[in-house]
Amino acid sequence: MKPNTDYLNVPEKGMAAYRAPSLLQPHKARQALRDAYHGRIPRMIGYYCGFCDRSSSRIIAQLGADFVWVDWEHASCNVETMTDVVHTIMFMSEGRTMPFVRIPNHDHASIGYALDAGTSVIVPHVDTVEQAKHIAAATKFLDKHGGTRSAPPTRWLGGLADAVVDPTRHIWENQNEQAALIIQLESREGVNNLDGMLSAVGHHIDACWMGTLDMRATMGLDGIWGDEPEFQAVVKQFEEVLRKHDKPNAGPCFNGAWERARNKMFTVVAADFMTLASEKEKIEDARRNLGPLEGKGRKGESSTVSGVSNGVSNGVSNGVCNGIKV
Repeated sequence: MKPNTDYLNVPEKGMAAYRAPSLLQPHKARQALRDAYHGRIPRMIGYYCGFCDRSSSRIIAQLGADFVWVDWEHASCNVETMTDVVHTIMFMSEGRTMPFVRIPNHDHASIGYALDAGTSVIVPHVDTVEQAKHIAAATKFLDKHGGTRSAPPTRWLGGLADAVVDPTRHIWENQNEQAALIIQLESREGVNNLDGMLSAVGHHIDACWMGTLDMRATMGLDGIWGDEPEFQAVVKQFEEVLRKHDKPNAGPCFNGAWERARNKMFTVVAADFMTLASEKEKIEDARRNLGPLEGKGRKGESSTVSGVSNGVSNGVSNGVCNGIKV
């Protein structure tokens, strides 16, 4: 197989350099993550799509992010909407932005639905080696790869969307190598078991993301980050295990906290919910600066309203309203 040179086209094409032959297939996301980790391309910058609706995803797809994090775990959307959002991102960006779906749980069906949509997956709350093994198997085709994923008969139809990246392999092996798997560690138990997870199925796991909001919540701490010694000890342990296994680190970097992303090659820097929340300040500013109109027809308005009221009252009392007997 010839060496990968996709990264050479990234300055011009963005993530479209890693496009599959069809936009219905996942990008060559595993390769993109490896290239970012080894410094061949800039780190991958993403946008968080928390509301997951068709309309906003059309705009998000055009923002120029390397990837969009589609949060199916916390969005109130069904399988069809998740699939539509994935396809909208792929087609509206013309492949320049790749979708990653955070699935709602570990079940085989949810993993399959997301992968069949043509995306890569982020799996939350991975705590044990057994869970990691199950997740890795659910993302792969073919027994010889330890896979339990079911082949979708209507996804990549022959002659329509079944062209392959590597013609020396059939489509199922190509799909195994295209779609990426990122796991989230969101408890101390998960971090304690991370070494075992990566020893067992690290070859199927493309990056690890510490979910600091849930991590801190399980530790009885507030917020998404902090300097508490017990929290920082977990962060240090997580990073040491990743270095031991030469595994990419991923995580959020909101509000310009660049230092937190110093060693992360896959990071989310903006989000739809944060943009909307910031609009509250504009409304409050308007209330402070735009008071009621002063002395503009208040007396006349009162008089007009009073006249209408009296007219209606008199008409009803006479048994007639607009010529209709009451």
